[in-house]
Amino acid sequence: MDLLPDIWREDYWLPPGVTWRDVEQLADSERARPRDLLIALPLALGFVALRYVFERFFAPPMGRCLGVKNRIQATAAPSPKLESFYTQRSRQPTQSEIVNLMSLCGKTQRQIETWFRLRRNQDRPCQTKKFGEAAWRFFFYITAFTAGLACLIDRPWFWDLRECWRKYPVQIMERAHYWYYMLELGFYGSLLLRISVDVKRKDFKEQVIHHLATIFLLSFSYCANYLRIGTLVMLLHDSSDILLESAKMFNYGTGWRRTCDTLFVVFTMVFLVTRLVIFPTKIIHTTLVLSMEDFKPFPGYYFFNVLLMVLQVLHIFWAGLILRMVYKFMKGKLEKDERSDEESDVEEEEDNNGRNVDQGGDHCWERSKDKLNSQRSMLTNNCVLNNLTNHRESVADKMRKAD
Repeated sequence: MDLLPDIWREDYWLPPGVTWRDVEQLADSERARPRDLLIALPLALGFVALRYVFERFFAPPMGRCLGVKNRIQATAAPSPKLESFYTQRSRQPTQSEIVNLMSLCGKTQRQIETWFRLRRNQDRPCQTKKFGEAAWRFFFYITAFTAGLACLIDRPWFWDLRECWRKYPVQIMERAHYWYYMLELGFYGSLLLRISVDVKRKDFKEQVIHHLATIFLLSFSYCANYLRIGTLVMLLHDSSDILLESAKMFNYGTGWRRTCDTLFVVFTMVFLVTRLVIFPTKIIHTTLVLSMEDFKPFPGYYFFNVLLMVLQVLHIFWAGLILRMVYKFMKGKLEKDERSDEESDVEEEEDNNGRNVDQGGDHCWERSKDKLNSQRSMLTNNCVLNNLTNHRESVADKMRKAD
Protein backbone atom coordinates (compact mmCIF):
# COMPACT_ATOMS: atom_id res chain seq x y z
CA MET A 1 0.00 0.00 0.00
CA ASP A 2 2.95 2.29 0.58
CA LEU A 3 4.38 1.61 -2.89
CA LEU A 4 2.36 4.28 -4.72
CA PRO A 5 3.35 7.16 -2.42
CA ASP A 6 6.99 6.03 -2.69
CA ILE A 7 6.85 6.38 -6.49
CA TRP A 8 6.33 10.12 -6.12
CA ARG A 9 9.17 10.71 -3.72
CA GLU A 10 10.78 14.04 -4.45
CA ASP A 11 14.30 12.66 -4.60
CA TYR A 12 13.24 10.33 -7.45
CA TRP A 13 11.77 12.99 -9.71
CA LEU A 14 13.38 16.28 -8.75
CA PRO A 15 16.97 17.51 -8.35
CA PRO A 16 18.38 17.70 -4.82
CA GLY A 17 17.11 20.75 -2.96
CA VAL A 18 13.87 21.03 -4.99
CA THR A 19 10.51 19.93 -3.58
CA TRP A 20 7.00 19.47 -4.96
CA ARG A 21 5.99 22.60 -3.10
CA ASP A 22 8.38 24.60 -5.26
CA VAL A 23 6.68 23.28 -8.40
CA GLU A 24 3.19 23.85 -6.94
CA GLN A 25 3.85 27.58 -6.81
CA LEU A 26 2.67 27.60 -10.43
CA ALA A 27 -1.04 27.53 -11.25
CA ASP A 28 -2.54 24.18 -12.28
CA SER A 29 -2.81 25.32 -15.89
CA GLU A 30 0.83 26.39 -15.92
CA ARG A 31 2.46 23.16 -14.76
CA ALA A 32 2.55 19.54 -15.82
CA ARG A 33 0.48 17.21 -13.66
CA PRO A 34 0.77 13.40 -13.89
CA ARG A 35 -3.00 12.95 -14.10
CA ASP A 36 -2.97 14.90 -17.37
CA LEU A 37 -1.56 11.76 -19.00
CA LEU A 38 -4.94 10.04 -18.63
CA ILE A 39 -6.13 11.93 -21.68
CA ALA A 40 -3.61 10.00 -23.81
CA LEU A 41 -5.77 6.83 -23.85
CA PRO A 42 -8.92 8.43 -25.33
CA LEU A 43 -6.66 10.33 -27.74
CA ALA A 44 -5.06 7.04 -28.82
CA LEU A 45 -8.50 5.51 -29.42
CA GLY A 46 -9.49 8.66 -31.30
CA PHE A 47 -6.44 8.33 -33.54
CA VAL A 48 -7.35 4.70 -34.24
CA ALA A 49 -10.85 5.77 -35.33
CA LEU A 50 -9.52 8.69 -37.35
CA ARG A 51 -7.02 6.44 -39.05
CA TYR A 52 -9.78 4.01 -40.02
CA VAL A 53 -11.72 6.84 -41.68
CA PHE A 54 -8.57 8.12 -43.41
CA GLU A 55 -7.54 4.71 -44.79
CA ARG A 56 -11.11 3.92 -45.82
CA PHE A 57 -12.12 7.12 -47.60
CA PHE A 58 -9.06 9.31 -48.25
CA ALA A 59 -6.11 7.00 -48.89
CA PRO A 60 -7.68 5.01 -51.82
CA PRO A 61 -8.23 8.04 -54.12
CA MET A 62 -4.74 9.31 -53.24
CA GLY A 63 -3.33 5.91 -54.13
CA ARG A 64 -5.12 5.89 -57.46
CA CYS A 65 -3.61 9.27 -58.28
CA LEU A 66 -0.14 7.82 -57.68
CA GLY A 67 -0.90 4.64 -59.61
CA VAL A 68 -1.03 2.28 -56.64
CA LYS A 69 -2.48 -1.05 -57.80
CA ASN A 70 -2.91 -4.44 -56.18
CA ARG A 71 -1.32 -7.37 -57.97
CA ILE A 72 -3.42 -10.15 -59.44
CA GLN A 73 -2.12 -13.27 -57.74
CA ALA A 74 -2.77 -16.93 -58.37
CA THR A 75 -4.45 -18.59 -55.41
CA ALA A 76 -3.45 -21.92 -53.94
CA ALA A 77 -5.77 -24.82 -54.77
CA PRO A 78 -7.98 -25.88 -51.83
CA SER A 79 -6.24 -28.56 -49.77
CA PRO A 80 -7.52 -29.10 -46.21
CA LYS A 81 -4.46 -31.08 -45.12
CA LEU A 82 -1.94 -28.57 -46.41
CA GLU A 83 -4.04 -25.69 -45.06
CA SER A 84 -4.10 -27.31 -41.62
CA PHE A 85 -0.31 -27.72 -41.67
CA TYR A 86 0.13 -24.13 -42.89
CA THR A 87 -2.04 -22.54 -40.19
CA GLN A 88 -1.11 -24.77 -37.26
CA ARG A 89 2.54 -25.68 -37.78
CA SER A 90 4.63 -23.77 -40.29
CA ARG A 91 4.37 -21.64 -43.41
CA GLN A 92 7.77 -22.90 -44.60
CA PRO A 93 8.01 -26.68 -44.17
CA THR A 94 11.38 -28.39 -43.96
CA GLN A 95 12.49 -31.04 -46.44
CA SER A 96 11.49 -33.90 -44.12
CA GLU A 97 8.08 -32.31 -43.56
CA ILE A 98 7.59 -31.97 -47.32
CA VAL A 99 8.32 -35.70 -47.72
CA ASN A 100 5.67 -36.50 -45.10
CA LEU A 101 3.18 -34.20 -46.82
CA MET A 102 3.88 -35.91 -50.16
CA SER A 103 2.79 -39.27 -48.80
CA LEU A 104 -0.11 -37.71 -46.91
CA CYS A 105 -1.56 -35.72 -49.82
CA GLY A 106 -0.40 -37.74 -52.80
CA LYS A 107 1.37 -34.76 -54.39
CA THR A 108 4.84 -34.29 -55.79
CA GLN A 109 7.47 -32.20 -54.04
CA ARG A 110 7.18 -29.45 -56.65
CA GLN A 111 3.39 -29.31 -56.24
CA ILE A 112 3.70 -28.94 -52.46
CA GLU A 113 6.43 -26.29 -52.70
CA THR A 114 4.33 -24.36 -55.24
CA TRP A 115 1.24 -24.61 -53.04
CA PHE A 116 3.08 -23.17 -50.02
CA ARG A 117 4.59 -20.39 -52.14
CA LEU A 118 1.19 -19.38 -53.48
CA ARG A 119 -0.35 -19.66 -50.01
CA ARG A 120 2.29 -17.41 -48.50
CA ASN A 121 1.73 -14.87 -51.26
CA GLN A 122 -1.98 -14.84 -50.43
CA ASP A 123 -1.16 -13.63 -46.91
CA ARG A 124 1.03 -10.81 -48.13
CA PRO A 125 -0.47 -7.37 -47.51
CA CYS A 126 -1.78 -5.63 -50.61
CA GLN A 127 -0.23 -2.47 -52.00
CA THR A 128 -3.21 -0.29 -51.09
CA LYS A 129 -2.98 -1.34 -47.42
CA LYS A 130 0.71 -0.50 -47.23
CA PHE A 131 0.12 2.78 -49.02
CA GLY A 132 -2.69 3.70 -46.61
CA GLU A 133 -0.47 3.11 -43.57
CA ALA A 134 2.38 5.18 -45.03
CA ALA A 135 0.02 7.99 -46.05
CA TRP A 136 -1.54 8.13 -42.57
CA ARG A 137 1.82 8.39 -40.84
CA PHE A 138 3.03 10.95 -43.41
CA PHE A 139 0.10 13.29 -42.77
CA PHE A 140 0.46 13.00 -39.00
CA TYR A 141 4.21 13.62 -39.03
CA ILE A 142 4.02 16.60 -41.37
CA THR A 143 1.17 18.10 -39.30
CA ALA A 144 2.97 17.47 -36.00
CA PHE A 145 6.28 18.82 -37.33
CA THR A 146 4.68 21.97 -38.72
CA ALA A 147 2.73 22.62 -35.51
CA GLY A 148 5.73 21.83 -33.33
CA LEU A 149 8.02 24.11 -35.31
CA ALA A 150 5.47 26.92 -35.15
CA CYS A 151 5.23 26.77 -31.35
CA LEU A 152 8.97 26.34 -30.75
CA ILE A 153 10.82 28.46 -33.27
CA ASP A 154 10.41 31.69 -31.26
CA ARG A 155 11.22 30.06 -27.91
CA PRO A 156 14.66 30.75 -26.41
CA TRP A 157 15.51 27.08 -25.77
CA PHE A 158 15.09 26.31 -29.48
CA TRP A 159 18.24 28.34 -30.14
CA ASP A 160 20.08 28.05 -26.82
CA LEU A 161 19.90 24.60 -25.19
CA ARG A 162 21.02 25.95 -21.82
CA GLU A 163 17.59 27.62 -21.64
CA CYS A 164 16.10 24.13 -21.24
CA TRP A 165 17.36 24.11 -17.65
CA ARG A 166 16.97 27.73 -16.65
CA LYS A 167 14.79 27.86 -13.49
CA TYR A 168 14.13 24.12 -13.84
CA PRO A 169 11.84 22.52 -12.66
CA VAL A 170 9.75 25.64 -11.94
CA GLN A 171 9.01 26.37 -15.59
CA ILE A 172 5.68 27.52 -16.97
CA MET A 173 4.04 25.04 -19.35
CA GLU A 174 2.42 26.69 -22.33
CA ARG A 175 -0.90 25.32 -23.59
CA ALA A 176 0.49 24.71 -27.08
CA HIS A 177 3.27 22.55 -25.65
CA TYR A 178 0.74 20.63 -23.55
CA TRP A 179 -1.28 19.68 -26.63
CA TYR A 180 1.90 18.95 -28.59
CA TYR A 181 2.84 16.43 -25.93
CA MET A 182 -0.60 14.85 -25.60
CA LEU A 183 -1.13 14.44 -29.35
CA GLU A 184 2.29 12.84 -29.83
CA LEU A 185 1.67 10.54 -26.87
CA GLY A 186 -1.77 9.59 -28.18
CA PHE A 187 -0.39 8.93 -31.66
CA TYR A 188 2.34 6.57 -30.45
CA GLY A 189 -0.23 4.89 -28.22
CA SER A 190 -2.40 4.29 -31.31
CA LEU A 191 0.59 2.80 -33.16
CA LEU A 192 1.12 0.39 -30.30
CA LEU A 193 -2.57 -0.56 -30.25
CA ARG A 194 -2.54 -1.24 -33.99
CA ILE A 195 0.87 -2.87 -34.34
CA SER A 196 -0.53 -6.43 -34.25
CA VAL A 197 -2.81 -5.80 -37.25
CA ASP A 198 -0.53 -3.51 -39.25
CA VAL A 199 1.82 -4.76 -41.94
CA LYS A 200 4.43 -6.79 -40.10
CA ARG A 201 7.95 -5.52 -40.68
CA LYS A 202 11.28 -7.27 -40.35
CA ASP A 203 12.15 -4.83 -37.60
CA PHE A 204 8.93 -5.62 -35.73
CA LYS A 205 10.68 -6.12 -32.37
CA GLU A 206 12.66 -2.92 -32.76
CA GLN A 207 9.45 -1.04 -33.61
CA VAL A 208 7.78 -2.31 -30.42
CA ILE A 209 10.82 -1.29 -28.36
CA HIS A 210 10.83 2.11 -30.07
CA HIS A 211 7.13 2.76 -29.38
CA LEU A 212 7.43 1.67 -25.73
CA ALA A 213 10.59 3.73 -25.18
CA THR A 214 8.93 6.75 -26.77
CA ILE A 215 5.80 6.42 -24.63
CA PHE A 216 7.86 6.03 -21.45
CA LEU A 217 10.08 8.92 -22.49
CA LEU A 218 7.15 11.25 -23.16
CA SER A 219 5.30 10.23 -20.00
CA PHE A 220 8.29 10.53 -17.71
CA SER A 221 9.53 13.79 -19.23
CA TYR A 222 6.06 15.27 -18.82
CA CYS A 223 5.78 14.27 -15.16
CA ALA A 224 9.33 15.45 -14.40
CA ASN A 225 8.70 18.71 -16.29
CA TYR A 226 11.35 17.96 -18.93
CA LEU A 227 9.01 19.65 -21.38
CA ARG A 228 11.51 21.87 -23.14
CA ILE A 229 13.97 19.16 -24.06
CA GLY A 230 11.08 16.77 -24.75
CA THR A 231 9.59 19.04 -27.40
CA LEU A 232 12.95 19.24 -29.15
CA VAL A 233 13.26 15.44 -29.18
CA MET A 234 9.82 15.09 -30.80
CA LEU A 235 10.52 17.76 -33.40
CA LEU A 236 13.85 16.19 -34.31
CA HIS A 237 12.34 12.75 -34.88
CA ASP A 238 9.39 13.99 -36.93
CA SER A 239 11.66 15.82 -39.39
CA SER A 240 13.11 12.64 -40.95
CA ASP A 241 9.98 10.51 -40.55
CA ILE A 242 8.15 12.81 -42.99
CA LEU A 243 10.64 12.00 -45.74
CA LEU A 244 10.62 8.27 -45.01
CA GLU A 245 6.84 7.95 -45.25
CA SER A 246 6.67 10.09 -48.40
CA ALA A 247 9.32 7.87 -50.04
CA LYS A 248 7.23 4.81 -49.17
CA MET A 249 4.12 6.37 -50.69
CA PHE A 250 5.84 6.96 -54.04
CA ASN A 251 7.51 3.55 -53.85
CA TYR A 252 4.12 1.83 -53.80
CA GLY A 253 2.95 3.79 -56.85
CA THR A 254 3.91 3.16 -60.47
CA GLY A 255 6.05 5.51 -62.52
CA TRP A 256 7.52 7.34 -59.54
CA ARG A 257 10.84 5.52 -59.20
CA ARG A 258 13.01 8.61 -59.66
CA THR A 259 10.91 10.60 -57.17
CA CYS A 260 11.12 7.74 -54.67
CA ASP A 261 14.90 7.47 -55.06
CA THR A 262 15.34 11.22 -54.64
CA LEU A 263 13.22 11.30 -51.49
CA PHE A 264 15.10 8.33 -50.08
CA VAL A 265 18.47 9.99 -50.68
CA VAL A 266 17.27 13.17 -48.96
CA PHE A 267 15.78 11.08 -46.13
CA THR A 268 19.11 9.26 -45.67
CA MET A 269 21.02 12.52 -45.31
CA VAL A 270 18.45 14.04 -42.92
CA PHE A 271 18.26 10.83 -40.85
CA LEU A 272 22.03 10.51 -40.48
CA VAL A 273 22.42 14.18 -39.55
CA THR A 274 19.51 14.37 -37.10
CA ARG A 275 19.78 10.93 -35.49
CA LEU A 276 23.51 10.26 -35.50
CA VAL A 277 24.90 13.79 -35.20
CA ILE A 278 22.42 16.28 -33.70
CA PHE A 279 20.68 13.84 -31.36
CA PRO A 280 23.81 12.58 -29.52
CA THR A 281 25.90 15.77 -29.71
CA LYS A 282 23.11 18.22 -28.86
CA ILE A 283 20.19 16.49 -27.15
CA ILE A 284 22.01 13.80 -25.17
CA HIS A 285 24.91 16.14 -24.42
CA THR A 286 22.39 18.66 -23.11
CA THR A 287 20.69 16.17 -20.78
CA LEU A 288 23.92 14.54 -19.62
CA VAL A 289 26.24 17.54 -19.28
CA LEU A 290 24.51 20.90 -19.51
CA SER A 291 21.74 19.92 -17.09
CA MET A 292 24.37 19.19 -14.45
CA GLU A 293 25.77 22.71 -14.51
CA ASP A 294 23.06 23.75 -12.04
CA PHE A 295 22.01 20.42 -10.47
CA LYS A 296 23.47 17.20 -9.15
CA PRO A 297 22.46 13.77 -10.56
CA PHE A 298 19.25 12.16 -9.27
CA PRO A 299 17.32 8.96 -10.24
CA GLY A 300 15.10 10.77 -12.75
CA TYR A 301 18.19 12.12 -14.47
CA TYR A 302 19.59 8.61 -14.98
CA PHE A 303 16.25 7.14 -16.08
CA PHE A 304 15.63 9.85 -18.65
CA ASN A 305 19.09 9.49 -20.16
CA VAL A 306 18.81 5.70 -20.30
CA LEU A 307 15.66 6.07 -22.40
CA LEU A 308 17.48 8.47 -24.71
CA MET A 309 20.30 5.93 -25.02
CA VAL A 310 17.80 3.22 -26.01
CA LEU A 311 16.55 5.48 -28.80
CA GLN A 312 20.12 6.12 -29.90
CA VAL A 313 20.84 2.38 -30.14
CA LEU A 314 17.76 2.00 -32.35
CA HIS A 315 18.98 4.91 -34.47
CA ILE A 316 22.28 3.11 -35.03
CA PHE A 317 20.46 -0.13 -35.92
CA TRP A 318 18.27 1.59 -38.52
CA ALA A 319 21.22 3.62 -39.84
CA GLY A 320 23.00 0.34 -40.55
CA LEU A 321 20.05 -0.91 -42.62
CA ILE A 322 19.82 2.38 -44.50
CA LEU A 323 23.55 2.56 -45.26
CA ARG A 324 23.56 -1.03 -46.48
CA MET A 325 20.75 -0.16 -48.86
CA VAL A 326 22.57 2.98 -50.03
CA TYR A 327 25.69 0.89 -50.71
CA LYS A 328 23.73 -1.56 -52.85
CA PHE A 329 22.01 1.34 -54.59
CA MET A 330 25.37 2.93 -55.49
CA LYS A 331 26.71 -0.42 -56.73
CA GLY A 332 23.58 -1.08 -58.77
CA LYS A 333 22.99 -4.30 -56.85
CA LEU A 334 20.01 -3.27 -54.80
CA GLU A 335 18.02 -6.51 -54.48
CA LYS A 336 15.54 -5.71 -51.76
CA ASP A 337 14.58 -3.00 -49.37
CA GLU A 338 16.86 -2.93 -46.33
CA ARG A 339 14.92 -0.07 -44.78
CA SER A 340 12.71 -0.33 -41.73
CA ASP A 341 9.64 -0.60 -43.92
CA GLU A 342 10.70 -3.97 -45.29
CA GLU A 343 8.11 -6.65 -44.70
CA SER A 344 8.58 -9.89 -42.82
CA ASP A 345 9.49 -13.34 -44.14
CA VAL A 346 6.47 -13.55 -46.41
CA GLU A 347 8.41 -11.23 -48.69
CA GLU A 348 11.25 -13.68 -49.19
CA GLU A 349 9.46 -15.20 -52.18
CA GLU A 350 9.95 -12.10 -54.23
CA ASP A 351 12.13 -11.16 -57.13
CA ASN A 352 15.70 -10.79 -55.91
CA ASN A 353 16.82 -9.18 -59.15
CA GLY A 354 14.43 -6.22 -59.03
CA ARG A 355 14.71 -3.10 -56.94
CA ASN A 356 11.06 -3.18 -55.91
CA VAL A 357 10.50 -5.73 -53.16
CA ASP A 358 6.83 -5.86 -54.00
CA GLN A 359 7.01 -8.00 -57.16
CA GLY A 360 4.96 -11.18 -56.85
CA GLY A 361 6.12 -14.81 -57.03
CA ASP A 362 4.41 -15.43 -60.38
CA HIS A 363 6.06 -12.35 -61.86
CA CYS A 364 9.40 -13.62 -60.57
CA TRP A 365 8.82 -16.97 -62.32
CA GLU A 366 7.87 -15.25 -65.60
CA ARG A 367 11.01 -13.13 -65.50
CA SER A 368 13.17 -16.16 -64.76
CA LYS A 369 11.50 -18.07 -67.58
CA ASP A 370 12.05 -15.21 -70.02
CA LYS A 371 15.68 -15.00 -68.99
CA LEU A 372 16.05 -18.77 -69.47
CA ASN A 373 14.49 -18.59 -72.93
CA SER A 374 16.75 -15.69 -73.87
CA GLN A 375 19.83 -17.60 -72.76
CA ARG A 376 18.68 -20.70 -74.62
CA SER A 377 18.13 -18.64 -77.78
CA MET A 378 21.60 -17.17 -77.50
CA LEU A 379 23.07 -20.63 -77.01
CA THR A 380 21.20 -21.95 -80.04
CA ASN A 381 22.39 -19.06 -82.18
CA ASN A 382 25.95 -19.69 -81.07
CA CYS A 383 25.66 -23.38 -81.95
CA VAL A 384 24.28 -22.55 -85.42
CA LEU A 385 27.07 -20.07 -86.06
CA ASN A 386 29.68 -22.59 -84.94
CA ASN A 387 28.23 -25.26 -87.23
CA LEU A 388 28.20 -22.87 -90.21
CA THR A 389 31.77 -21.85 -89.51
CA ASN A 390 32.96 -25.46 -89.22
CA HIS A 391 31.09 -26.40 -92.39
CA ARG A 392 32.64 -23.51 -94.32
CA GLU A 393 36.13 -24.41 -93.13
CA SER A 394 35.56 -28.04 -94.13
CA VAL A 395 34.47 -27.04 -97.64
CA ALA A 396 37.50 -24.80 -98.00
CA ASP A 397 39.83 -27.64 -96.99
CA LYS A 398 38.29 -29.98 -99.58
CA MET A 399 38.66 -27.35 -102.31
CA ARG A 400 42.33 -26.89 -101.48
CA LYS A 401 42.92 -30.65 -101.61
CA ALA A 402 41.13 -30.86 -104.95
CA ASP A 403 43.43 -28.23 -106.35
